[in-house]
Amino acid sequence: MLSRRQLLILGLPLVFTGVVSAQETAKKKLVRIVLLGDSTVIEYPPGSVRQGWGRMLSLGLQDHVRVRNMSGYALSSKTAIYQGTLKAALKEKSDYVFIQFGHMDSVKGHEGATAPFTEYKANLRTMIDACNQAGTQPVLITPMHRHRFYRERLSEELKPYAYAMRAVGREKRVPVVDLYSASGELMERIGEVESSALFANEGEVDLFSEKGARIMAALVLEGLRKVGPKYAELVIPESETDDKSTSEDKEKSKGEDKEKSKGEDKEKQEKKAGAAATTR
Repeated sequence: MLSRRQLLILGLPLVFTGVVSAQETAKKKLVRIVLLGDSTVIEYPPGSVRQGWGRMLSLGLQDHVRVRNMSGYALSSKTAIYQGTLKAALKEKSDYVFIQFGHMDSVKGHEGATAPFTEYKANLRTMIDACNQAGTQPVLITPMHRHRFYRERLSEELKPYAYAMRAVGREKRVPVVDLYSASGELMERIGEVESSALFANEGEVDLFSEKGARIMAALVLEGLRKVGPKYAELVIPESETDDKSTSEDKEKSKGEDKEKSKGEDKEKQEKKAGAAATTR
């Protein structure tokens, strides 16, 4: 089941309003995040049928957190290094760099293809070391599942990359948001047909629709909360959205009770008028 925050990001009834005042935001130090990933993370033009989760992430972050998305189309852990994307990202001097690769690394024959337990792990180590040297905190995000089902179960071609990333995270003592596991659990629970709505076009297995991008962003936010207090503080607290929801539900309930009372009064008046007409 999706949490309140996930429902909020999906654009369903609850909305992020009045969570943090301008005065409170001014008191907090500005936190900057750079996103470094592939086509599943990048920002597509408004109105595009394709959307990356990076565009949606800020919807669930505190007002003092700023996001700079430097992900690239068809980027892999290899091409991010030799094409200079990593170097450019570190020039931003951000507090955090969120790193998600694996989709293009797993495509055989692609210029960015890597073997999960050798070159891919080496590339992740290179990125982590570069972040540390630049004074920015790296956060690893495992690649989400592709939309490929076999006998009601998702394919696992990205499993070695997720496993390798978690291993590097433990080795280098870097936080890891396990989007691979979270996305897989969600898609298998709702099934092949329903989960297809998360992707941009019929038959698409990698790139998301707006709905899918919002859900992936929600899963990343939930993952940040699990990583530790330092990262949970970047995310809008669940309790504050709960308080707003409770208030809205109470107001809605009051309105419904008022309308119901009006209806009952009207019905009583009609019955009395009918009885009076009969006696005449």
